[in-house]
Amino acid sequence: MKSIEIALKMETDAVKFYTEASQKVFHPAGKKMFLTIAEDEKNHIKMIEEVLKGLELTIREANPIKTVKTIFEEMKDQMMERLKVEEDELEAFRIAMEMEKEGIEFYKKVKNEVNTEKEKKLFERLIYEEEQHYKIFSETYTFLKDTGNWFMWKEFSIVEG
Repeated sequence: MKSIEIALKMETDAVKFYTEASQKVFHPAGKKMFLTIAEDEKNHIKMIEEVLKGLELTIREANPIKTVKTIFEEMKDQMMERLKVEEDELEAFRIAMEMEKEGIEFYKKVKNEVNTEKEKKLFERLIYEEEQHYKIFSETYTFLKDTGNWFMWKEFSIVEG
């Protein structure tokens, strides 16, 4: 199987996992985040399919961190509530982080092995977005695991307020 076909399978699996995860998490921001990342992964599938068909690669501008930040800002009141998070929810985020990490590593490896500039450009874009996804999942995991501490360090609420 070619690298690009493996990438297509990885992205398809990610869409399925993130969609299912969105149905299992209880926190509304977590649900929205998983659905947003699933949409990003669907865009990755479209880019991969374009390259497979020999079409010009269309980079679909996405800024996952900005999108998720908007979700968190819109739900700030809900986010400030102390949460009781089930271990299953945390596990979904741990799995998501591992999936993104594996994707990044694979894409970095194959980026240097591909034959065309179009494929190289595709894998560079996938690396960029998957790194953002990893950061989002990591920050969310930290937030859900220890909300108060997360806000202390990220928002400096104790120092400034």
